[in-house]
Amino acid sequence: MADGSNEIVQLLNDVTKKLNASSEEFSRKAEDAIKEAKNAGSLSAATKDVVDKIASEFNGLRETQEKLRAELGEVEQTIARIPEQASGAAKPKSWGQQLVESEQGLKDVQARINSKENFRASFPVNAALLSSGVAEGVVEPQRLPGIDAMPKQRLFIRDLIAPGRTTSPAIFWVQMTGFTNNAAVQVEGAKKAESSIQFATKITPVATIAHLFKASKQIMDDFQQLQSTVDVEMRFGLKYAEEGEILFGDGTGAHLHGIVPQASAFDPAFELDNHTAIDDLRLAMLQAQLARIPATGHVLHFIDWARIELQKDSLGRYIIGNPQSSTTPRLWNLPVVETEIASFQGKFLTGSFAYGAQLFDREDANVVISTENNDDFEKNMITIRCEERVALAVKRPEAFIYGSLTAAVAGGGG
Repeated sequence: MADGSNEIVQLLNDVTKKLNASSEEFSRKAEDAIKEAKNAGSLSAATKDVVDKIASEFNGLRETQEKLRAELGEVEQTIARIPEQASGAAKPKSWGQQLVESEQGLKDVQARINSKENFRASFPVNAALLSSGVAEGVVEPQRLPGIDAMPKQRLFIRDLIAPGRTTSPAIFWVQMTGFTNNAAVQVEGAKKAESSIQFATKITPVATIAHLFKASKQIMDDFQQLQSTVDVEMRFGLKYAEEGEILFGDGTGAHLHGIVPQASAFDPAFELDNHTAIDDLRLAMLQAQLARIPATGHVLHFIDWARIELQKDSLGRYIIGNPQSSTTPRLWNLPVVETEIASFQGKFLTGSFAYGAQLFDREDANVVISTENNDDFEKNMITIRCEERVALAVKRPEAFIYGSLTAAVAGGGG
């Protein structure tokens, strides 16, 4: 045992002796005081003095006793902190320590496993630990953070259209449907030429786009991240449906009156030899220009745009695509907006989006949670609703040209 340990043990013995001596002295004086009181037979002044003295000594001894007990506790704690090597008493090793410190320890076993050698290892432990013997939850599987959400389409068509807001359930607006220009040089005194402009009044109702989601109250309370995930996914689903309405809404019932049903049909001004889809888009721009509304962009399906970008010349060089470019897709100096809507494959839409159409928001996309739908309250369920209210005004239908891409490219040629 080290010198420091010997001193602590000696101190412990001294404190213990003091404590025992204090206890014996207190007992002896207490017995003497009791005998003296009995012999006196009455509480004389002398007896009172003796009792007061005993009480005073008792209080002092009690304080000394408490101090000694505290000192004893400190010594015992010091002894407990002495390393096992100093005390000479070795604690029994657990089976885990035996495994690690065994002749063929974990490092040696790992090395053999990595070398793919056949081997047999024996460990001096008393029990085998098997997966089947471990209670559920003792060994937790690794949990990756977050939720692996589904990929999302990039939505851009709304951004091309002029934005607007309304506080009414319908939009009343005036559309110019035609213009005949008869402006000409005039002979002095002659009657001036007369041009004409045609107008039509339009009423565009506000449409509601919405969907619901059901969930238990417990899962939403216990898994807060699920709330934000549901919010994001529902808003995305809403915008995806909105984009379909902007393009293809037929205007019947509660549907928007979309751009495609009102757009002008593709009618090229002239024919070309070796006609390609790239030529289609340039001729559509020309058609919009002849209608005096220059185009500002193209809309294509993802697959069709990929086919155009992958076209090569006779030497194998890309005509449009540039694998090293990270700029916004462009064709004929106009941005190309890609959409994933299946019915758009093999088609194109070219036009002046900001000038020809305007989208009015009556109620922005919002998510509302309720427990009062059907029997949700009884079942501890909640209903999550995501909805928006919008109106689309296609003010200049002739600003948009819609048609089919040349079959060779749309079908995979090029």
